[in-house]
Amino acid sequence: MKNALVLEDLPESQEMLCELLQTAFAGITVHAEASVAAALECVSRKPLDLALIDLALPDGSGVTVIQALAERYPDCMIVVATIYEDDAHLFPALRAGAQGYLLKDETLERLVAQLQGIVKGQPPLSPAVARRLLKHFREPVATLAPVEDSTQQAALTAREREVLQELSRGVTLATIAENLGISRHTVGDHVKNIYRKLNISSRAQAALHAHNLGLMSGK
Repeated sequence: MKNALVLEDLPESQEMLCELLQTAFAGITVHAEASVAAALECVSRKPLDLALIDLALPDGSGVTVIQALAERYPDCMIVVATIYEDDAHLFPALRAGAQGYLLKDETLERLVAQLQGIVKGQPPLSPAVARRLLKHFREPVATLAPVEDSTQQAALTAREREVLQELSRGVTLATIAENLGISRHTVGDHVKNIYRKLNISSRAQAALHAHNLGLMSGK
């Protein structure tokens, strides 16, 4: 592995993914981008052997970059790095050309091991994702859950509501991570998604929405 792309718009998560690649593959050159547009520009001018792609970006979906990578560099190992393990995110990414799917909630050591398995021909899949794939192919086609429409996707998940409730209290991301038992990087991703779904850009607006959703009672 000589050249890799990291597509992630949160600075802390981007730094973590770059560190992950450099730990897994000594001497690898990592090109870090924070938007779909910048990543597509990188794809057009740099030969790539490996890519870690987030799915939710400020200017679109990482699936667009996955498609471009698969078309331009058929031998490039494309791996999704996200917090989403649902069918609505998993299967479009795989159909677009992703060959691996990792959840950022895992430890750095486990993620490094999964990436290093690439050289042995092992697809990098988080255990929860592998179980979901197996379950999917065991189910009769008629019982498979339909892909959610855009309106359903816009609704906050249960975890996002928990993070929003914590945000309304004015605590730091590190404290939210500790309170909910998740990593700070995962909290950052949840905050990013909350802001996008609610079309807000500040904690004050987040607190207002938390109040409107009845999440501030008892706090």
